[in-house]
Amino acid sequence: MKFLFIIQGEGRGHLTQSIALKDMLARNGHEVVGALVGKSKRRELPDFFSKNMNIPIYRFNSPNFISNCKNRKDNIWESIFYNFLKAALYFRSIAFIRKMIRKSDADVVVNFYELLTGLSYICLPPKTPYVSIAHQYLFLHPNYKFPTQNITELKMLEFFTRFTCFGASRVFALSLIKHENDDLSNMVIVPPLLRKEILDIQVSRGNYLHGYILNDAYADDIIAFQKKHPDVNMHFFWDRKGAGEETVINEHLTFHRLNDKKFVEYMAGCKAYATTAGFESVCEAMYMGKPTLMVPTHIEQACNAHEASLTGAGVVANYFDIELVLNYIPEYKKNNEYCNWVEQSEKYWMKAFDFKKDELAKNRLNYKFLFRRNRQLHA
Repeated sequence: MKFLFIIQGEGRGHLTQSIALKDMLARNGHEVVGALVGKSKRRELPDFFSKNMNIPIYRFNSPNFISNCKNRKDNIWESIFYNFLKAALYFRSIAFIRKMIRKSDADVVVNFYELLTGLSYICLPPKTPYVSIAHQYLFLHPNYKFPTQNITELKMLEFFTRFTCFGASRVFALSLIKHENDDLSNMVIVPPLLRKEILDIQVSRGNYLHGYILNDAYADDIIAFQKKHPDVNMHFFWDRKGAGEETVINEHLTFHRLNDKKFVEYMAGCKAYATTAGFESVCEAMYMGKPTLMVPTHIEQACNAHEASLTGAGVVANYFDIELVLNYIPEYKKNNEYCNWVEQSEKYWMKAFDFKKDELAKNRLNYKFLFRRNRQLHA
C-alpha cells in the first residue's frame, strides 16, 4: 500500500516516530510517498529528519504552543488566542493538505497528532481514509490514570486530542504498557515506535548527565546548577534557532544543536537523563535503562511524566533539579517488561496495519466522538 504522512512538527517525538514507522513499512513491502510537516516560527525542522526520511517533504503553517515571557512553561491561554488570530492562515493550510492528499494518490493517510488533519476531515472530508498515531490518544482510554492537574486544562487537552483524529478510521495509542483496545474510539494499543538504532545501540554508563530541553530558557537553570556543582559533567541538546553545532559553556557543560545520531549516542553512554518530558525520549531512556528527570512544560507533558513515573522511569520536578535525578540513580531499576513490549513492536504494528482501504473508509469517527465523555477524566 501507499501511505502519505502528516506530522505535527512541534518537538522531536512525532518526527522520530514517523521515521521508525516509515522504515518498518518499507521492510514489509509498503511505500511512504511523502510527508507533510507542520511548521512554526520558533522551531526548525531538524536535518536528521530530512536525511532519514529520504522522501518529498512539504511544510505548512500549523498551530503551536506559545511560551510565557521567559520561554519556559507553555501558556495554554496565550496559545489559544494566538492561534485563533492565525485562523485564516490555517484555513489555507487545510486547503493545502486536502490538495496534497489528492495529489499523492496515497491509499491511506497516516496522521501524527496534527490538528489540521482532523479539521481537514471536518471541513471538506477527503475521500482517502486515514489513521492517526500518538501517545496522546491513550488519554482517551477509559483506564488511563491522569495526574492531579487543572481539570479545565485536562478537558481542553481531551477535546483537542479528539479533534486531531476526527474522521479517523483507526486510532493507534502508543503505550508504555499493554491495555485492552477501546472499540468506542476505534483505538488500538501499540508499543512505542522506537527506531532500529535505539534497539541496536551498545549501552554503557559514562560519567555525564544527558539532556534535552524543548524551551531553551531552561538553559539558564542548567548553567546556574553547573556553576554550583562544577564536578558534574553535562551534555544537553536543544533546537534553539541560530545556535551553532555546539555551544560550549565550559569544559563540563556543552549545549548541542539537535542532531539525532549524536543525541542517541549520548543517551546510550550517560548515567542519567533530564528532559522536558516529551514521550519519545522518555521511551528511549527507559529502553536503555537510564534514570530520568522529567520537567513538564505543559499539561500534555505533565501527563507523560506522571505515567512514566508510575512505571519507574524516573522522577518529576517543576524545574531542572539535577540533584534530584543524581540522587535517584541508586534506586533506579530497569523495567524489563517494558523492554519486552518494545522488542515486539514490529509484530504488533504490522498486525495493526493489516487493513484494506475499503474497510477503513466504512468506519470513521464521527461528531458523536467529539463529545463522548472520558469516564476516567470526569469521574
